[in-house]
Amino acid sequence: MSSPRRALILIDVQQQYFSGPLEIQYPPHQESLPAIAKAVDAATAAGIPIAAIQHSAGEGAPVFAPGTPAFELHPEIERRRTGEWKTLIKQYGSVYAGTDLAEWLRKHDVDTATLVGYMTNNCVLASAVEAEFLGFSTEVLADATGAINLANDAGSADAKTVHTTLLALLNSNWAAVADTNTWANALAAQQPLTGSDLGSSAVAGLELAPQT
Repeated sequence: MSSPRRALILIDVQQQYFSGPLEIQYPPHQESLPAIAKAVDAATAAGIPIAAIQHSAGEGAPVFAPGTPAFELHPEIERRRTGEWKTLIKQYGSVYAGTDLAEWLRKHDVDTATLVGYMTNNCVLASAVEAEFLGFSTEVLADATGAINLANDAGSADAKTVHTTLLALLNSNWAAVADTNTWANALAAQQPLTGSDLGSSAVAGLELAPQT
């Protein structure tokens, strides 16, 4: 198996997610932010491309409004940023939609995008799914992403359920999921992460089903 040509994609590690109704709940941001920083440090040491994405809801919006403190990257990320990073603003869930990220990745001969940041239940999910159509392999770092509690007319789920369920879903088809330490070791060894597939996940899931 050939060595993956990786880039680290930091999705919306913005102050908006560290307080208020969108505050990341699981894993708590007090745990996921250090994992994101560790991934950045490993990527920098390995010399792989890094892209930092910020979401914009437009000037004057109640959230993600450019020019507000909540729009800015967290200081732990900002202080690590260098002039070599790709920086861009997005308006949709996927980091690829309406941006030139795919072209930038191809320019750098990248075939595998490693996703960290927020939220698992929105932009991480959307980005991993769109990557399949664009021809990129995806890795998601479980401890360097995070979700929120959700409730609406369709139902409700706590952040842990949201996060773990979506990671199992992603690992069944759209991404290889691992923790940051496992990924950093694979990066240093220039080895791919091992994901699952839909068939194997279905068989394993069937074995967990209650027997009638």
